[in-house]
Amino acid sequence: MTEEEIVERMSRNRPPAWETLGGKGVVGYDKALHRITTQWIAETRHCHSVEGHPKGGIVQGGFVTGWLDASMASACIVRGDFAVAVPSLELKVSFLLPAHPGLYRCHGWIVRWGRSVAFMEAELRDAEGELIARASSTAAIRHLKKE
Repeated sequence: MTEEEIVERMSRNRPPAWETLGGKGVVGYDKALHRITTQWIAETRHCHSVEGHPKGGIVQGGFVTGWLDASMASACIVRGDFAVAVPSLELKVSFLLPAHPGLYRCHGWIVRWGRSVAFMEAELRDAEGELIARASSTAAIRHLKKE
């Protein structure tokens, strides 16, 4: 499968939670790095501290965490040839700057792929390329039964 076909398949089969998270979809995949790029739109509905805030509010950290987690899981799903589930075992997020309403890109990649566990990392950047948050995660690799 080409990188373009992977992007198209991932965008076509987005999980329903992506709608809630403001997911625009998968916009890139690098096979050599097993790195996926996702795009997110933060809206006022994703924010706390909205009233009077000069930038429209601060995105609640759970949404930022969701963007990072979804990107890492997506990298695993592609690495597992679309035949794995990857429930999180551990997730750590470092919030470096506040996110505000606007466009964000997240890069998620696999650090180590084992027989039953995957180790991943991700970073979230705003439209200007500023680093907003980083994450690392450990997930179980659960092979799905093929029909």
